[in-house]
Amino acid sequence: MTSLLELNDLGFAWPGQEELLDIPQFRLERGETLFLRGPSGSGKTTLLGLLGGVQKAGRGSIRLLGEELGEMPAGTRDRFRVDHTGYIFQQFNLLPFLSVRENVELPCRFSRLRSQRAQQRQGSVTQAASELLEHLGLPAALHLRRADSLSIGQQQRVAAARALIGQPELVIADEPTSALDSDTRETFLELLFAECRAAGSSLLFVSHDQGLAPLFDRSLSLAELNRAAQPAGV
Repeated sequence: MTSLLELNDLGFAWPGQEELLDIPQFRLERGETLFLRGPSGSGKTTLLGLLGGVQKAGRGSIRLLGEELGEMPAGTRDRFRVDHTGYIFQQFNLLPFLSVRENVELPCRFSRLRSQRAQQRQGSVTQAASELLEHLGLPAALHLRRADSLSIGQQQRVAAARALIGQPELVIADEPTSALDSDTRETFLELLFAECRAAGSSLLFVSHDQGLAPLFDRSLSLAELNRAAQPAGV
């Protein structure tokens, strides 16, 4: 069986600048939890944009579920991303004027596949959203409240539920715990791991907080993967 995500000879440079990313090889296995260390300026945001198909690589290959992202037209790539990838953003990116549950349901509005999976697994998209929220520690009394009325920790859990609904094969988390204290971080991660296992999703978790690394199946440094960040001769 092929890896869920495969990068080979990946290169990217912004116009008029030197190459920011030069990654010979990278793999993420199905069902794996991977901690990727990425300090500010290391190219992690650019890498996540490439993995999501928001940017196109200058050279090399990005394969998700065996499909080459660089060969897809932009519209096809966008649909493929929504179908198969869930994102937890550092700033959560919730829509403040929608309810908690409506925020979680959003991916199913744009992805027929994820909507079908949610219905097959939990009976309806609404039920799937409610169950995810409760599993992540948000009681039903909060589900119809505006998203911006919740605490930071609660909004984080809403963002995780939104990423997980419809069982995407890949969940990408970009510094989602940066605003939380250590106890809350570990509690959140335990819940996130449990839901990823239940959905069969792989988790790519990008952070500069090295203290979280032992909780994951594997830990890597983006600086070690990226030859463009290494001194000459290394």
